[in-house]
Amino acid sequence: MTPARAATLTLLVAFAATRAYAADIGYLAPPGVAANEFPSPRRPVAQIVNPRRATEEHRDGLNEAGQIARLLELKPGMTVGDIGAGNGYHTVRLSHLVGSAGSVVAQDVTRDFLVELAKRTELMKLTNVRFALGEPHDPRLPASSLDAAILVHMYHEIAQPYAFLYNLLPALKRGARVGIVDLELPTSKHGTPIELLRCELAAVGYRAVATYELAGDGGYLAVFSPPEGAARSPRDIVACGDRARRR
Repeated sequence: MTPARAATLTLLVAFAATRAYAADIGYLAPPGVAANEFPSPRRPVAQIVNPRRATEEHRDGLNEAGQIARLLELKPGMTVGDIGAGNGYHTVRLSHLVGSAGSVVAQDVTRDFLVELAKRTELMKLTNVRFALGEPHDPRLPASSLDAAILVHMYHEIAQPYAFLYNLLPALKRGARVGIVDLELPTSKHGTPIELLRCELAAVGYRAVATYELAGDGGYLAVFSPPEGAARSPRDIVACGDRARRR
């Protein structure tokens, strides 16, 4: 076989593999409530710029995944949603934590990120990871599927936070916890002031449980629980102002 023919065959195999990965990445639930039923955020929304925040070695050195797992009381057998999974730093670590009796749902709005993450988990032989391609206003996750959800350094990138948080509610089991990790910075600078975060989640009906400072430059972990009883009507949700001086 000539080198040119071998190269062509390699490209065809790679293309076929990529299509196979893409076929496994889809919506896992019917659409939620439309974005136009909710108010838009009254503050800047950061652009999605990179699927990773820092090197994995640096994050491991801070024990980022371990801190979050301990504070959220994540255990083997749980189903955990990694919302805005990106390159999968937390997905692969959660996969080991929850074990064969549990599962991880890697969710993102960028298909290419999920395709690459699917390749990574296959190479690592992680069989308890599923993938969900969401929308800016809707994570598209199955009803009562999650024991916990984490949103790590991505909340400020959610274009329709009120709709997204509302459409996340059906996926949360009774007693579920939502952990949001971010920096005490304006949203335009890829952070979310904690006061603003609490206001936006409270507007949808989430209840603040606790806030923890993470080691090093990890920012904070804010823990919330879903509302008890029926969720409020989308029309009753009022957008929060940015009390951290929008810029």
